[in-house]
Amino acid sequence: MTMNAPTTPSPDSAPSLLARWRRPEVLLLLMAAAVPLSFATWQALINNFAYERAAFTGVEIGMMQSLREVPGFLAFGVVFLLLLIREQRLAIFSLLLLGLGTAATGFFPSVLGIYVTTVVMSLGYHYYETLQISLSLQWIDKVRAPETLGRLIAAGSITSIVVYALVWFTSDLLAMDYLWIYLIGGGATAAIALVAWLGFPQFKQPVEQHKHMVLRKRYWLYYALTFMSGARRQIFIVFAGFLMVEKFGYDVGAIALLFLLNSAINIWLAPKIGRLIGRIGERKALVFEYIGLIGVFTAYAFVENATLAAGLYVVDHLFFALAIAIKTYFQKIADPADIASTAGVSFTINHIAAVVIPAAFGFLWLVSPAAVFLAGSAMAACSLIMAFNVPRHPQPGHEVLLGRVPAAAPAAAAAE
Repeated sequence: MTMNAPTTPSPDSAPSLLARWRRPEVLLLLMAAAVPLSFATWQALINNFAYERAAFTGVEIGMMQSLREVPGFLAFGVVFLLLLIREQRLAIFSLLLLGLGTAATGFFPSVLGIYVTTVVMSLGYHYYETLQISLSLQWIDKVRAPETLGRLIAAGSITSIVVYALVWFTSDLLAMDYLWIYLIGGGATAAIALVAWLGFPQFKQPVEQHKHMVLRKRYWLYYALTFMSGARRQIFIVFAGFLMVEKFGYDVGAIALLFLLNSAINIWLAPKIGRLIGRIGERKALVFEYIGLIGVFTAYAFVENATLAAGLYVVDHLFFALAIAIKTYFQKIADPADIASTAGVSFTINHIAAVVIPAAFGFLWLVSPAAVFLAGSAMAACSLIMAFNVPRHPQPGHEVLLGRVPAAAPAAAAAE
């Protein structure tokens, strides 16, 4: 079953046929800007909300974050949903679910309530992120992809600045209750999702996508980099923020200002990082990222100064934009028909460790917070070793330097 909607030519074939604002890139930018209205609101408040209203410790925080990653682990289900609804529409519906889940969070200030609303919010967030990656790599050509992906990050950062400023203003100056802040942020995302649904035509996909799971042996390095990225990222998302609250006593306003600073820097830096990746290549970008992360995580383990910890948090966040290189590396080696399916599979791979690490490391946190961050350093070191296996000019048939999979016969490739 597919949904009836007007179609347009391929995004790159006849852009003059569309009104300037009704182009695929504009839709991607609009949706990218809508995500932080919910997710940045949720992220800025959740540590304080859970700590103050539901008496969370590191154990409950870790469990909540593990539950938050379960929908990411199940992201491979996207490919089966594409049998029922077109990819663009599914992305918008996921955005709507993200908004509704966030809006409901403040109504349930209990351990169970936070767990449930987190899963609902996360289902929308992770399915949207999976589909955004897929649509971006399909709609944007390989030459413009790094910079365009940087612009999407910048668009989200612009919105994040507004969100963090409003969180600081409403919580510190207006003393607004968590319920209303969550309701406003989630409601705004839901409203933009409706605009995206009603205001844009159904864009035609340049290549018909596979409607089944695709696992290719020749993508093994991409899968490995994705897995390690998911494992390492959890150290930052879960425990770096909680370190600020538990060890250094940062309140909601201070956390919001820290996020605001990160977003402000990304507006300027993310497109430049995208252009840099396009110029120097994925291999050099990834090597630089992982060397930097080894240093940052090691410093986290021993930091005792609140200001220095905040500086590390900002530097850590800046490395996120370099992860564009993993996506563009895949775009260069992939069969175009594999993109949608592999986006879902890669999100699942990304979240295998993400489901386990927050809960497991939550118990480790009770024994030694430093050990959690040193584990992050070890993960970054593993990623660095793998990054040296990325060719300078990756392409189909030249996906890796070592461990190259011989070209399969057509029949074998179809079954692979």
